[in-house]
Amino acid sequence: MSKIEIGVFGGSGLYSLLDDVEEVKVDTPYGPPSDAVMVANVGGRQVAFLPRHGRSHTIPPHKINYRANVWAMHKLGVKAIISPCAVGSLQRHIEPGHFVLSDQFVDRTKGRDDTFYDGPITAHISPANMYDDTLRSIAAEVIRENGITVHETGTVVVCNGPRFSTKAESEWFTKMGWHIINMTQYPEGYLCHELGMGVVNIALVTDFDSGVVADTEAVTAHSVLEVFKQNAENARKVVIGIIEKLPDDLSGIGSHKDLEFTRGDGHATSELDIRIFD
Repeated sequence: MSKIEIGVFGGSGLYSLLDDVEEVKVDTPYGPPSDAVMVANVGGRQVAFLPRHGRSHTIPPHKINYRANVWAMHKLGVKAIISPCAVGSLQRHIEPGHFVLSDQFVDRTKGRDDTFYDGPITAHISPANMYDDTLRSIAAEVIRENGITVHETGTVVVCNGPRFSTKAESEWFTKMGWHIINMTQYPEGYLCHELGMGVVNIALVTDFDSGVVADTEAVTAHSVLEVFKQNAENARKVVIGIIEKLPDDLSGIGSHKDLEFTRGDGHATSELDIRIFD
């Protein structure tokens, strides 16, 4: 198999229309990923696609094996991750049908395995600038070229799921100035960051969360699915467009510099240090 440097977390709609898709099963130290990895040629480059909920959407957000999914991409050699997802809006000017490129997150999840450094190696890795600026810039350009309204920055609140927000929670998030809400961006994006991969989140706005900011009906799974289906082709075009615009040399993309001097015991390395796999 030729070099695979680009990975996409998303549903089957992103790769089902591509030719010569190869199914690859990847073993990880953290158990099985959500599904087999689908590898396809896009614009002359090998790209790995992995549906985070499984191809039949059978895995709820709080049960996804995020570490296995991210490790599988890393094992294949991926350097750049494209991470589209459905989100609810927390601000009136961010409307259903818009796209948001997250540049910050707020973690409101609980009980998720959210680090590769859970002993005996201890590391403290900052996610202050977790989303890759180069990938976000390319994504913004592609989204605009497709005539889609894009918000080039935004804070995504990640709730545990599978339930949606109460009106009180949604109002609180809005008053805090946060922009969108989702159930999967943490720890998926952060785990990519821990392994040195660059990540961009393309958030597809499907609703106004619990309806507070727009005085609308509260979100339902049915309403999310309906809007997401309408945006699915836009999402596919944007993802393919980003892949086609990525530079040939991806060595400048990722968070390797952020991994320097993060060890709790200094910066010695050992065979137990996960970074030796780079």
